[in-house]
Amino acid sequence: MGIFKWIGGALGFIIYPPLGAFLGFFLGSIIDGLTDEQKVIPGSGSDENTGSGNYDEGRRNSFLFSMLVISSYIIRADGKIMHSEMEYVRNFLRSNFGEDAAQQGNKILLRLFEEAKKMDATSPFAYKNEIRKVCSQVAVNLSYSERLQLMNFLIIIAKVDGHVAQEEVAAIYEVGTYLRIQRSDIESLLNLSSNSNSSTNDSIGSLEDAYKVLGVPPTATDEEVKTAYKKLALKHHPDRVATLGEDVRKAAEKKFQEINNAKERVYKARGM
Repeated sequence: MGIFKWIGGALGFIIYPPLGAFLGFFLGSIIDGLTDEQKVIPGSGSDENTGSGNYDEGRRNSFLFSMLVISSYIIRADGKIMHSEMEYVRNFLRSNFGEDAAQQGNKILLRLFEEAKKMDATSPFAYKNEIRKVCSQVAVNLSYSERLQLMNFLIIIAKVDGHVAQEEVAAIYEVGTYLRIQRSDIESLLNLSSNSNSSTNDSIGSLEDAYKVLGVPPTATDEEVKTAYKKLALKHHPDRVATLGEDVRKAAEKKFQEINNAKERVYKARGM
């Protein structure tokens, strides 16, 4: 599936009601180049074969497009556009859509950066306001578990260069607020050791980090620890993002395993 198709497909799911003139103008130039088949918006009723499969495709399209748009805000939060962060996004697109999609996605990101610079030149909060509108619409259309997975990707992008600037952390919490994600869930994701540049299987992190992943202090009772884990497991179970595609589900499985690793570390330390 080409990148133009999932951008076009996302329109009916995210962009309307309009999220700002700049996004409408930006996407309009892309849609002009689409074929009639690609211009069909999943779930719009314009395709007689519209059904649950197409609805799932529209949800996946909106998820991927949201990641691309919001990541442009996270990447430039510290005033620098790191090659490693850009490469992570390119690799994500490359592995799922091919080299052509990676190149086109890169061009889209660069154009987003240009538009952000132009908008911020007129008002320091112009691009921030557009991101807020995007996130607000995403919060309406995607489930909480899907938004958690989106946030997980954004955090990985911020961490991929091995260092997360305070400005990036602030942007992550800001975006999380717009996406209506609980602060405790963002803190849990930030403490997942898989969201680091480490490639080792042992990167469970410290016992302190494990408690932070579960969202409880070391002074919590055994019952409180069990309850916290059960709540996390329900929110992050891979089945809850299955409609977004196998690639996204696999990423959710990795995240879920890391949560289980944290749980096992805490349980072992407590003799549970």
